[in-house]
Amino acid sequence: MPTYTGISSEAFRHPLDREAEQSLRSIPGFDLVARKFIEFLVERPQYVFLMGNSIQVGPRQYSSIYRIFRECVRDLDIYPEPNLFISQTPLANAYALGQDYPYMVLNTGLLDLLEEDQLRATIAHELGHIKCGHTTLMQMATWAISATFFLADLTMGMSRIVSTSLVLAFYEWLRKAELSADRAALLVVDDLNPVMHTMMRMAGGSTRYAHECSLDELVRQSERYQHLDEDGLNQVYKFFLYNNISQGVFMTHPFTVERITYLRDWSNSNEYAQIRAGNYRREGSRGSVDVEATPSEGRSPRGERVEQLRQEIERLQNEIDRIKSDR
Repeated sequence: MPTYTGISSEAFRHPLDREAEQSLRSIPGFDLVARKFIEFLVERPQYVFLMGNSIQVGPRQYSSIYRIFRECVRDLDIYPEPNLFISQTPLANAYALGQDYPYMVLNTGLLDLLEEDQLRATIAHELGHIKCGHTTLMQMATWAISATFFLADLTMGMSRIVSTSLVLAFYEWLRKAELSADRAALLVVDDLNPVMHTMMRMAGGSTRYAHECSLDELVRQSERYQHLDEDGLNQVYKFFLYNNISQGVFMTHPFTVERITYLRDWSNSNEYAQIRAGNYRREGSRGSVDVEATPSEGRSPRGERVEQLRQEIERLQNEIDRIKSDR
């Protein structure tokens, strides 16, 4: 497997993800506020829970998984090394959280579903989130959205402080962040097929009937899916499938076939070829975790939405404090 010494997340980040990241980090004081929020309200309590109720992976616990994990950490040049936990959960899933003390969780349902190269792709994907600094923004988004719906329920829907448009923008960014993490998986595995096989397993895979699933057929399905956009009505359906506004349910990941299309396109790009050849942006000895993006000059429409978001989150907190004081 290739090792990308000193690689920066900016070398492989998807441009749509990068634009959202730059806009958020351009807010004065955002990094400081976000870090403290994660540390005291999310990172520490969750770490305590995982230490008490999951298995921490190491040289003498799930040693083969730890070996794969350490290799992925090395290949993406991530420092400090995150903690890795195994959680007894039948749902095939994995996630990464934390910033100053990042950690990753693999569910047992995932371990039972994936083969070794697919597990490597999954671990690299989650490390890609840590590498890009997604974990802080994800938790800030989750908090803001949860608080929004809590407050709306508390006031019988009359006080939706954070507007629907901003909730939509948050989830749109979450979905675009997945595209960058997919690229990290491809860089580490250095083979498109295992990454796509992992997506296929996660979408509808079965250990018992795995021999009856065809990756070629799924690729053809992704190509047929692209043609659906030729009908404008299908695009409307897609929007509401991603964003069920009436029930407050939003998808955090792009459709599997869309991820396959994005990743196949990037695997054939000159950008990917240059990275594999060793020509990529580096961050020296910093390890390039939590790379600071350089704000663009001026303010883009997305930047204006972020400023509006900052103001509305502040109003949200004030409203929550007012309700608490009235009790």
